[in-house]
This record gives sequence, structure tokens and C-alpha cells, in this order.
Amino acid sequence: MRAPDPRYQIGYGKVKELAELVKETSAQKIIFDNPLKPVQAYNIAKTTGIEAIDRFQLILEIFARRATTTEAKLQIQLARLRYELARAKEKVRLAKIGEQPGFMGLGAYEVDVYYETVKRQIQTINEKLRKIRRKRILHRERRTELGFPTISLAGYTNAGKSSLFNALTEEEVPVDDALFTTLSTTTRLVKFSRKKFLLTDTVGFIDRLPLTLIEAFHSTLEETIYSDLILLVVDMSEPITTIEKKLSVCLETIERIEASSIPIITALNKIDLMSQMEIQQKMEKLEGKAPKPVPISALYKLNIDQLKEEIAKKLRNYVQASFSIPLTDEAMPFLSWLFNRADVQEIKYVDNVARVVFEAVPWFAEKVKSHVEELGGKIENFKH
Repeated sequence: MRAPDPRYQIGYGKVKELAELVKETSAQKIIFDNPLKPVQAYNIAKTTGIEAIDRFQLILEIFARRATTTEAKLQIQLARLRYELARAKEKVRLAKIGEQPGFMGLGAYEVDVYYETVKRQIQTINEKLRKIRRKRILHRERRTELGFPTISLAGYTNAGKSSLFNALTEEEVPVDDALFTTLSTTTRLVKFSRKKFLLTDTVGFIDRLPLTLIEAFHSTLEETIYSDLILLVVDMSEPITTIEKKLSVCLETIERIEASSIPIITALNKIDLMSQMEIQQKMEKLEGKAPKPVPISALYKLNIDQLKEEIAKKLRNYVQASFSIPLTDEAMPFLSWLFNRADVQEIKYVDNVARVVFEAVPWFAEKVKSHVEELGGKIENFKH
């Protein structure tokens, strides 16, 4: 295999061919799958007359177009500036020789001034993101106070996560067949199998997502780390080799963000585009590779009930408990709080005492137990 040309990444003959192709097609940009050094991008732009970018820059451009929230926009800016910082000095030096597409305006800067300007911008964005992160932690703490198990929708970009989110919540978030539709998280309270869950739709994974982007989107991906279950959505309508590759990318990304200990259910989506035989064949090939697979169509709500059953089974580690508590002024707000946060199955009022039977996730049941004891009540039954 030939080593990359230090001046152009590809050989000079190929660059000349590329320049001809640019003229013939009126192309606006040249995209390389592998990383481009500033000098290579500069030399290609000089020969072809148009900007040359690499895969990382392309991902950033797509992310920038799809971002809707302040946080997503800031995270993209941060990734772009970190990318620029590593190349700032070389880019300014090249721009002073003669500005080319992608290097415009940089010739006016002194190298150190531009480098320090980028560094300051990074510091400003990091501070803004820290404030947003603090808010996110507060929101997560509030959700934790609710006592409901959390489910994160994860998966390769364009697998149909947002469509499944709609099917499970019967609410609308933007659905698009374009890549990277969701660049921020959306959380809703859902109820099925007589239980309530918090469902979060997250940013899509992508093959060879650069480490800088993993870091830039860490707070968004963090929602996956703090969930009780990951619902991994896979596009089943694609060729089996593509499915296996994307599934592998998703599982690797889950491992990279240290969420591999969380239970996973794989929603094999878009079965409405396939025959029964094709579904069967692909299911056989994915055996042992896709954790707890359930074939579904989010769009037509096929097998959604079966998926809900699997979710309920996985999150069945509920504690059933009963307690009695004297009806004091403090007890009434506590009972109201409990009704809003747990599955209260029975409540009886006898001789100025409330007798309550409820179900909740173990850590929340422990919290209820300590509240009951603080209020002079008594736990009568506490079993998993």
C-alpha cells in the first residue's frame, strides 16, 4: 500500500485529474475520507481552486447544520476550535504565502495572535458548557427525585430512534431521513405495563467518530451512562454486512462512554421494508451479536407491544413494600409526594393511620423507607 504523499495526500498526477474533474463537474468542495494536513489541504486548494476538507470537517459541517440547541451548537464550535488549534500556526503560515479556499482571511493574523484568539474562544465556550452541564445535572437530579427507571434510546444515526421515541411516547420530535437529526436530548415520561419510565432520545452514533467529537458531545452521551436500560435501535432493512458493522460501532461507542454494564435491548427497526423470510435470515445471522433482539417497525408500530414487554421484563427489579404512618401534618405532603413518584397500589386510612402498599425501584424504595421512619411510621413489608 502506497504511503500518503506529504504534499497532496494523493499523487500529483491524481491531483491534476482532480482539478480537471472539478472543472467538468463545477464541484464546490473536495472531501477526503482520511485526515488532511493543513499543507495538503492548502496545496490541493491551490491546484484545484476549491476547498479540500477531510471526514472530520465534513462531520462537523453536518452537525453544525443539524444542531438546534445552544448546547449542541457550543459543542460543535468547541470541536471545531480544538481542531483549528492543533493546526492554527501552520494554517496562518500558509495563508501568508498566498490565501487559498479554506485559508481566506488568516493571512491578516500574526501566528501567536491567532493561536491565542482560538485558545480564548475555547475557554469561553468551555465556561458556557460548564454552566449548561450544571443545569443538566440539576435536571437529572430532579428526574432522579421522581423515582422512575430511565431508558436511553441509542443507535447509529438514521436508525429510526426519533420515530421509535414517537411510537413509545406518542409525541412528536423532528423525524427526518437525513443524518444527525437529533443533536440534543429529549426526555419524556412514558407508561406501559402499569409502570412509568423516563425515556430519553439521544444523539446518533457514527462509525469512527473522532475522539474530539466524543469529548465534545460527552454531556449529551452522558444521558446514556446514567440510564437503567439502553434501547439500541438498528436499521434492519440494510444489508447484513452493514447491519453488523453499525451494530459493532454502537456497542463499541457504548463501551467507550463506559456504559457497557447497563442492560441492552436491541430494537431491530424498519421490518416493514422487508419480507418475513429476510427478517428470519437476518435474525439468525445476528444471533449472539445483538443483545436481546426484538424486530419492530417504529413507523407502523409493529411489535411495539412486544418491545414494551421486553423493557418491562428487564426493568422488573421492583420492590414491593408496605408501611403504616400516623396522619400528621408532615405525613400528608409525604403521601402526596409518594403518589406522584411511585406505583401506589393500595392506601387505607384506619384510626388516624395510613396503611400504604407501593412498588418502586430499589433505591427509591430505600428513600421512601427512610422518610417513613423519620415521620414515625413503620415498614411492615419490604421484598424484591
